[in-house]
Amino acid sequence: MTKNSDSSKPSDDSASPIEQYLVKDPERFALNMARMMEQAGKAAAAWAEPREKGEVRDSVSEPVTDMVRTFSKLTEYWLSEPSRALEAQTRLFSGYMDVWSNAIQRVNSAEPIEDVAKPEKGDKRFQDPEWGRNAFFDFVKQAYLVTSRWANDLVEHADLDESTKHKAGFYMKQLSNAISPSNFLLTNPELFRETVSSNGENLVRGMKMLAEDIVAGKGDLKLRQADYSPFEIGRNIALSPGKVVGRSDVAEIIQYDPTTETVLKRPLLICPPWINKFYILDLNPQKSFIRWAVEQGHTVFVISWVNPDSRHGGKDWEAYIREGLQYGLDTIERTTGENEVNAIGYCVGGTLLAAALALMAQEGDNRIRSATFFTTQVDFSYAGDLKIFVDADQVSALEAAMKQKGYLDGTKMATAFNMLRSGDLIWPYVVNNYMRGKDPLPFDLLYWNADSTRMAAANHSFYLRNCYLENNLSAGRMELAGKTVSLSDVTIPVYNLSAREDHIAPAKSVFYGCQYFGGDVEFVMSGSGHIAGVVNPPASKKYQFWTDGKPIGDFEQWVAKADETTGSWWPHWQSWIEAKDNSRVDARSPGAKEATLGDAPGTYVKVRV
Repeated sequence: MTKNSDSSKPSDDSASPIEQYLVKDPERFALNMARMMEQAGKAAAAWAEPREKGEVRDSVSEPVTDMVRTFSKLTEYWLSEPSRALEAQTRLFSGYMDVWSNAIQRVNSAEPIEDVAKPEKGDKRFQDPEWGRNAFFDFVKQAYLVTSRWANDLVEHADLDESTKHKAGFYMKQLSNAISPSNFLLTNPELFRETVSSNGENLVRGMKMLAEDIVAGKGDLKLRQADYSPFEIGRNIALSPGKVVGRSDVAEIIQYDPTTETVLKRPLLICPPWINKFYILDLNPQKSFIRWAVEQGHTVFVISWVNPDSRHGGKDWEAYIREGLQYGLDTIERTTGENEVNAIGYCVGGTLLAAALALMAQEGDNRIRSATFFTTQVDFSYAGDLKIFVDADQVSALEAAMKQKGYLDGTKMATAFNMLRSGDLIWPYVVNNYMRGKDPLPFDLLYWNADSTRMAAANHSFYLRNCYLENNLSAGRMELAGKTVSLSDVTIPVYNLSAREDHIAPAKSVFYGCQYFGGDVEFVMSGSGHIAGVVNPPASKKYQFWTDGKPIGDFEQWVAKADETTGSWWPHWQSWIEAKDNSRVDARSPGAKEATLGDAPGTYVKVRV
């Protein structure tokens, strides 16, 4: 990590309030400004070079076009009636006048004056004391808060169709986060002091990091969220011992070493999402769900999806079912002799598992005897903000782009996921990296988050159209292997886990998806979000989970009546599994019946974008 003095702290009270914002060494400051411009030139060259070579082609992206289209509809609503437009303008002007009056009172009063607008609870952008103590920064902060809330109110009170209103709210949030005064040098007191006290050295470091990140992104910005250098898959991440016992074109099958003398008769097959790599479930020994499951007596098999390239462009959902899920079942049957299996699907891996179960029910393949879904959607009516990126025009544009290479670059999906929480996952790192010039700290979870994967064109197109765009799976219209599949044919027991603060698979969406299965469903809601709500080992004693029998009726009413239990949901799931079949056999070691293909975590997981 770059060594920097803690020059961002305000000066002590004996110093002049203005002095901390004055350059002390103009000559050195000017030299650093020249060095900054040199680094900025390198960043510009890194951006331009792949475009000059034709390796990157810029065009107005469909999301930008969609944003302009959405804001045009919002503007049309407010301007279509003069009285409505006047009322909106008056509210904004009144807010500004309140801020101005508040600033005048602060100058003329020795007593503390209450702010007109205050940040929301948990907003970390305005924690520096100077945001309230310095008249200029306080004015800028309040003016921003008044403006952003007025803009959000425009969306909230507009009479628009549900889809347009949802998009307008999302895009307005992105703009509000982007124009926050905390993101700019001259309107952020901490950045201002940092720049003055270091004579601009922070900006030199920041521009150097910017150039490096554009090079890493091959002409596009690849925003670093952590120091990735300390981590290496198989050395200090994904450490659970095991062997690769099968390999197809799209998947490696990993079997983990047992740690108990006896194990549950039914092996456990985990189907993770291919949008990310499987080792989120084996991040380190303390957080590893895989290691914990092995310790509970499961013979754990995990699908490690290939990081696809142009050779995999035609691999669709049927291919991922045949060469991934069913290949995993074949491998389990071949290596253990068992034809009854418990299965877990995580996120889109769970959606694939649900569709596969419906297909397998028609084909008479009943090897999976229970299914567990981690933050999985099968009905996309309440799919949340990701639906912003999926309409007919955007999907068509994406398909055209994927056709050229046969896949979608992993950075595209990573950017979309980061935008769901841009206030946490984008702008703080922009400020820290490129303005403060500080290296982000090492963090294994953010290393995993940055280890993005490509999406095979046929697979991703099928997913977007059948799930987000047309909602075919829950409607019983999805076609696989020449058959129209229905979730009502899935009659095995289901454990359906949601997460209360999930931005990717909202708990409400998971809840309403339960009704489409044909058998009993145990619905559980964990605390926290898409990752921490799942990866919550009992030893950490964090969060909580809610249970309350059948997932029927209204979601909010279910939550209001649900029983809350402190801590991890993992033991609750284990009890559910054992209640289905607690038969035990001698522990099974990988390679006992045939040669293995290498050590866990395998080779596919190590292929980087």
